[in-house]
Amino acid sequence: MKSFDIEERVNLAVENFESGYNCAQSVFLAYADVFELDIELAKQMSVSFGGGVGRMREICGTVSAMAMLAGFKYPVIDPHDQEARARNYGMVQKMANLFKEKHGTIICRNLLPPEESSTTPAPSARTPQYYAKRPCGKYVAEAARIAGKMLKGELE
Repeated sequence: MKSFDIEERVNLAVENFESGYNCAQSVFLAYADVFELDIELAKQMSVSFGGGVGRMREICGTVSAMAMLAGFKYPVIDPHDQEARARNYGMVQKMANLFKEKHGTIICRNLLPPEESSTTPAPSARTPQYYAKRPCGKYVAEAARIAGKMLKGELE
């Protein structure tokens, strides 16, 4: 696994978000090169998790991105390897709980202000007003930080 600086990746994740990527993509793309993933493939893999999975406002896309990254750090190659599966699920739960401790929930609709919780498939225009009312940048940063600690083995 390629070495990296966590805070540089946190900044990259926020830059990704501010440049138009959704919350899940922003976190996932910040670490894609660590696993030598093709960037276009990484964009495709993570896009549908934005907005709480397809903008349904369920599990925050940043939490989904952390879970996807855990799959690379703690893979389950053999479908019968219950120990590997438990290790992966345990890490996903640990990261989600860290996020929840800081923000109170992992549910997108509960993280957003009520007026920002539309579930229509059409995404909001990325304007200065969008970024001013959205708390998502801080969630992207927090998830990228948690994911970085997980990838570096600091959450064992």
